[in-house]
Amino acid sequence: MITFLKTILIILLVYFALKFLIRLATPYIMKYIAKKAGQQFEQFFGNTTASNSQNNPEGSITIDKKPNTSTRSSKKVGEYVEYEEID
Repeated sequence: MITFLKTILIILLVYFALKFLIRLATPYIMKYIAKKAGQQFEQFFGNTTASNSQNNPEGSITIDKKPNTSTRSSKKVGEYVEYEEID
């Protein structure tokens, strides 16, 4: 009976200790994740802005036009059927 109580006490002690440690470590883990995400964001988007600034000097204006594509749908979807409610 005493070993059972010791086991339960140890399990509860470990549970509350882990709960306390996780609560203390969560802000540091979140800061680390945010910093890593920021670095990846800079790495991904930093290279594209650097390449654009090399091709066009600052203050230049470029206009990208949408290509002329006329897509008219000649597909017949189906005919309209009017339904009446039957009482």
